[in-house]
Amino acid sequence: MLSTKKATAVWLFLAFERVLTAQTPLSNHAPSSIHTGVENDLRQWDLGEAPAVNATGHLVFETANSLLQHWPNTRYRTGMSENAEHRADCTTHHLRPVGHTIVPGTIPVGTLLYHGALTGPHLPTDLEWVSVEPDHSTMFCQGSIETGCWHLTLKITRPMKVLYFDGSSAAKIPEGTMDTQDLVAWSKMKPEWVNNERKRIMDLCKWGQKYGVNGFVRMEVNFEVMICDFTSHMEVVSFLNLESTRLIPGAPTDPPEDLNTVHRYFEIMHSTSRRAMYPGETRIMLDFCGLVSFYDTTLVPSLVPRRVGLERWDHRVEGISSEDIERVQDRLAQALTRPPVKTSGIDWKTVLRVVVDRYSSRLEMMQYLVNMTLDDGSIFGHAQQIQRRLRTVLLPYTVLAALPPNTSVIA
Repeated sequence: MLSTKKATAVWLFLAFERVLTAQTPLSNHAPSSIHTGVENDLRQWDLGEAPAVNATGHLVFETANSLLQHWPNTRYRTGMSENAEHRADCTTHHLRPVGHTIVPGTIPVGTLLYHGALTGPHLPTDLEWVSVEPDHSTMFCQGSIETGCWHLTLKITRPMKVLYFDGSSAAKIPEGTMDTQDLVAWSKMKPEWVNNERKRIMDLCKWGQKYGVNGFVRMEVNFEVMICDFTSHMEVVSFLNLESTRLIPGAPTDPPEDLNTVHRYFEIMHSTSRRAMYPGETRIMLDFCGLVSFYDTTLVPSLVPRRVGLERWDHRVEGISSEDIERVQDRLAQALTRPPVKTSGIDWKTVLRVVVDRYSSRLEMMQYLVNMTLDDGSIFGHAQQIQRRLRTVLLPYTVLAALPPNTSVIA
C-alpha cells in the first residue's frame, strides 16, 4: 500500500511540476501559426523522469518572490557546524539565511528615512546608516536621562539609486550572511572582517560611486540603508531632541523591573512584523530586470557541486570561483548602467505573487492528502480525490487533443 501511495504522489507532483514549468499546451495538434517553433510532441512528457538534482529554478523563484520580506529572509538557519552543541544553538538562535540575490533599486521621492544620532544634533558628514522605521532608529538614539537624545528625519528629494542584498544581510555572524557584500566590496569573502562595518561601508560606497549608487539596503531587525552621502538626494525634515530610550541592541535585562523598556522592545518587533510577509517593504522599489542570483547556474556554475546533498539552509556563497565573481560583478555593472527605457516594464513582483496565490494553497492541500495514512480499502477513492484537485490545477493547460480516450473510470 505504501509503495502504491508513494508512486501515486510522485506521479501527481511530477505532472504538476512539468506543466507549470513549461507552460506549454499538452497537445501535438496546435496550429503552427500559434506555436511557431514549439515542439508539441507528447512523447516529450516523460513523467517518470525526476527533476534534475541540482535544479535551482525553484530557488530563484522563491528568493525573488521573498525580496524585502522579513520572515522569508529569516526562517532558514545559516551554515552549521559539525559540533552538535553548536548545531543545536544555531538551529534555535541563528534563523538567518545566507543571501543569494543582489538587486538594484530606487528609493522614491518623498520617502522618509530615520537616523538615531549617537552624539549631538549634527548631520552625519561620514558614511552612516538610516532606517525605514523610526521605531528601529530610536534604538540607536543614545543619550543620558538629563540630556535626552537626537533623532534625525530625512526626506528623499530625488530618486536615490540603491543596491539590495537579500537574506539577513545585516546580521554580523560568521556563517556567511555578509558573503555577497564582501564579494562586491572586496571581490572575495573576508570572514575575519565580519564586524568591520566601517571598512565594509567605505569600500561598498567606493565601488558604487562609479554607478551612482548612494545606498545599500540590508535587513537587520528591520530594513536599513547604508548611506554614502547625506548631502545628496536628501533634505532634513527634523532633528529633534527626544527622551532617551536607553535601549541597548540585544535582549532587555531585568524585564520585570523595567516594563517601559520591555514595551519598547516589543514595539520594535511589532514594527518589524508589518514587513514580515508580502508585500514586505514597499518604500524601496526593486528593479527585477537587474536581479543577480547566485542560484543562476549559468552565471555561477562553480557553486553547483558545493550544494550537492545540502539542505537549503546550508547553502553558502563560499567556494565561488574567481571567474564567477568576475561574471557577477560584470552583470551588476550592466544592471546599474542600463538605461531605464531598456527594461521590459513587466511588474515581476506581481507576476510572481499571482503564481504563489494561485497554486500554493492547492499544493499544500495535495501534500497533506498524499501524506495521509490510509487503509487498503480507501486508497482508490483517495486517489480519485487527489486527481480531481490536480485536474483543477492543470485545467488551463489540458487541451482536448491531449486527453486519453474516455474508457477509464471517471474520477
